Amino acid sequence: MKKFVFLYNGPQATEKPADDVMEKWMNWFGELGEKLVDGGNPFGGDVKEVSGDGVKAVTENRALGYSIVNAESLDEAAEMAKGCPNVGYDGYSVTVYEAFPM
Repeated sequence: MKKFVFLYNGPQATEKPADDVMEKWMNWFGELGEKLVDGGNPFGGDVKEVSGDGVKAVTENRALGYSIVNAESLDEAAEMAKGCPNVGYDGYSVTVYEAFPM
């Protein structure tokens, strides 16, 4: 089994998610079952990007949080990510990365 990171992307949240939205997330986590390694955390507040060109604020589409799952393959993990409550809303997506063991 391999580990994969789901990186949730979209516009910056302006307020705390409604209870029904949180319920959808908890239901999805329940569907993932034992394959969910870490439900992760949402990201909040201001964001800075640091590069060789300096430091700048990130104001557009950005990472909103993460989760970690176990799956046999990238394709299986991507299939699991389709159930994310944000998928289908304009401007939101899930990027799936394999986490290589160290």
